[in-house]
Amino acid sequence: MMILIDAALAFCIVASFLHVTSVALVLGRVCRNRTVPSRTMNIGISIVRPLCGIENFSEETLRSTFQLDYPCYEVMFCVASPSDPVIPLVRRLIDEYPHVPSQLLIGNDRISDNPKLNNVVKGWDAAEHAWLVMADSNVLMPTDYLHRLLGTWRRDTGLVSSPAVGCSPNGAWAELECAFLNTYQVRWQCFADTVGIGFAQGKTLLFHKQLLQAAGGVRSLATELAEDAAATKVVRAQSLRVRVVDRPFSQPLGKRTAAEVWLRQLRWARLRRDTFVWYFVPELLAGGVLPVAAFGVLAWTYDWPFISSLLVFAAGWYGAEALLAGAAGWHLSWASPAAWLVRDLLLPVLWLASWLGNDFVWRDTQMQVAGRGSAA
Repeated sequence: MMILIDAALAFCIVASFLHVTSVALVLGRVCRNRTVPSRTMNIGISIVRPLCGIENFSEETLRSTFQLDYPCYEVMFCVASPSDPVIPLVRRLIDEYPHVPSQLLIGNDRISDNPKLNNVVKGWDAAEHAWLVMADSNVLMPTDYLHRLLGTWRRDTGLVSSPAVGCSPNGAWAELECAFLNTYQVRWQCFADTVGIGFAQGKTLLFHKQLLQAAGGVRSLATELAEDAAATKVVRAQSLRVRVVDRPFSQPLGKRTAAEVWLRQLRWARLRRDTFVWYFVPELLAGGVLPVAAFGVLAWTYDWPFISSLLVFAAGWYGAEALLAGAAGWHLSWASPAAWLVRDLLLPVLWLASWLGNDFVWRDTQMQVAGRGSAA
């Protein structure tokens, strides 16, 4: 019995320390860089945006590409199918902003099992500049987007990335997606970068083409099913670091369904399991449910007021998340604590589900992780 109690105490201490430390370090990151980056940079940059269909806020996110406060950049919009419904929108925006060099590229180069990577190859090949950004269609680019990416680059950098911060949720399931994205996934990805083990996230990737060319160019990203996992491994193989911007960029969500949220999280979990298994295994212990349960064991053992003790511990745990979200300017509402609790209840279920199958859905396409980054 004492072994169980000692284990519960140790787990509470370690989990609480990691939780508070991650919040504190990420809080420092998002608050230390509020000044506008230097406007003296004049490096030419090519932006490649893969598109597939119309999403919530498509016009807002794509329009933001033309409104960047940067003197020298071009945009390549990549579409795989000539019948894609997003094409008229893109053509209209290109006509509205003739001062921004941009083009629409249509076609598909099958170099991998990753449809997104197949879509961007033509953009990579057409890019005129040595610096290249690959950005998903649902990323909302602030006017200083390129300045912040370049400002993150250091001598030891091989890639700059940004996870997505969920904003503008509409409904309970979108609130839940914000709970997964912001104070959980964004926090841990920024924390990993802070301690020197940064991972790329495919929402935004800034490359110097020469560095990637040394590994085989854009086609080197076909070594894994997920291009961000492949990019992370390519960069580390060159003894360079993946860095994450201090203030990640937003993704407006709008309406979400339960199935959309679950299938997206399951896809990401199975891809993480497949590509970085030893980092994925400890995710079983993430979230607040297990620490709260361990604290409940201690409260029961030492005859503390059970309900009030659990409430105080949970308030401290989720209060730290609220502090981070509020200070960072991320989405925070009265529904957020409930969404965080539901997320943490789902995390062990999601972790187990990731091991119980290899199937996942991407853009209405059924795919399958087959091990070591390959897929059917």
